[in-house]
Amino acid sequence: MGNGSAAGQSRRRLAPFRLREWTLWRQRRSLIAYCFLVESVAVAATVTTSVTTPPARHDFVLLGLLLALGVAQAELGRKVERMRRRVHGPPYINMTSVWTFAGVLVLPPALVAVLVAALYAHLAGRSWYRLRQVPPFRTILNATLVVLTCYSAAFVLTRFRVDDMGTAMTSGGRGVTAVALAAVTYFVVAAVTIVPALTITTRSVKALFGGLGDNLLEAATLCLGMLTALALATLPALAVAILPPLLVLHRAVLIKQLEIAATTDEKTGLFNTTGWHLLASRELARAQRATRSTFGVLMIDLDHFKLINDEHGHLAGDEVLRAVAAAIKSAVRDYDSVGRFGGEEFVVLLPDIGPAAALAVAERIRSAIEVLTVEYSDGHDVRVIGGLSASIGVATYPDGGTAVDRLLQAADRALYRAKDAGRNQVVDGTATA
Repeated sequence: MGNGSAAGQSRRRLAPFRLREWTLWRQRRSLIAYCFLVESVAVAATVTTSVTTPPARHDFVLLGLLLALGVAQAELGRKVERMRRRVHGPPYINMTSVWTFAGVLVLPPALVAVLVAALYAHLAGRSWYRLRQVPPFRTILNATLVVLTCYSAAFVLTRFRVDDMGTAMTSGGRGVTAVALAAVTYFVVAAVTIVPALTITTRSVKALFGGLGDNLLEAATLCLGMLTALALATLPALAVAILPPLLVLHRAVLIKQLEIAATTDEKTGLFNTTGWHLLASRELARAQRATRSTFGVLMIDLDHFKLINDEHGHLAGDEVLRAVAAAIKSAVRDYDSVGRFGGEEFVVLLPDIGPAAALAVAERIRSAIEVLTVEYSDGHDVRVIGGLSASIGVATYPDGGTAVDRLLQAADRALYRAKDAGRNQVVDGTATA
């Protein structure tokens, strides 16, 4: 009887591991199949276009100019690029679209493929080496997808009977339309083709497309690509003038990334103390300007978190923190702000909400944490952590306090009352503030 029970427990322990192993194997197989598919299509398209649209001698000169400009930009911005790679979050947009889209507008498709391959090989060897985020297969896949994106944009030009930028300049409205639609096609195809590869690895589709700033950056690089092609089609020497504004744009993007990193908790991706306080101060100022405006603050502390670290290790504890952060975010509205105050303590800013609704949100968070299970690997098996709980204190403006620090103090006092009362519960700190 005892042996049968032990065997059953062993099977239950191995079941999550086998399920995770099977899932990872399926993901890896799907990713390999997708890579093989797109690379096969890219090779076939390159061979076909090299026969149907053979390059002329002048095209090789333009290829050399674009390659020289792309390499020069990469070398001059190499330190910025490496730093961007270290602090970036998906999606990641580099500056090669300037040269590859310009190639679409001035080169035969087969030479565009050569340009893309050369630029990405240079980036991999000079800017991305020794960065764990850029394994070789990903560089090859990204370059292949860019080739297909360029071919899609070039197809739009051919549909309008526009061979290159020179033809577009003499075609009036048809030429302008062709170039504009080629840019739109480049923009859309570049986003769509990367989705299967990234969704295979379980990233959310929302995260893939980025925010307004990411998309504006991609649009800006395409506009600079148009100007580069225009210069190459008229006065090629003027194409060098694209480098200074491009390098300034590159550095400005890094500064923005560093600003975001400075307000983000690296472990969970939530706001850190500085970032959350900044948002809370803005919300307080807005509420003070408005009449009868309220907002809520939640203080959340995981119960007995030290026991998790002691029993399972700090790496497992980090997995728990990330899972709890995700659970809190899923339980609040899109415009609510969740932060980590260090250790196992979280804080939530709830704009435009009254005391009763704030308590309801806190209870929803508590319930979400209570049913949470977290898997982690101990090097041999996949283990599961369950039985989590959290104590939550709630305070609302203005009854709970008329300053951010006062609201935090009120919520913190309520949090400790929740712990003293037995943990795993929500306590309203507004009434006693």
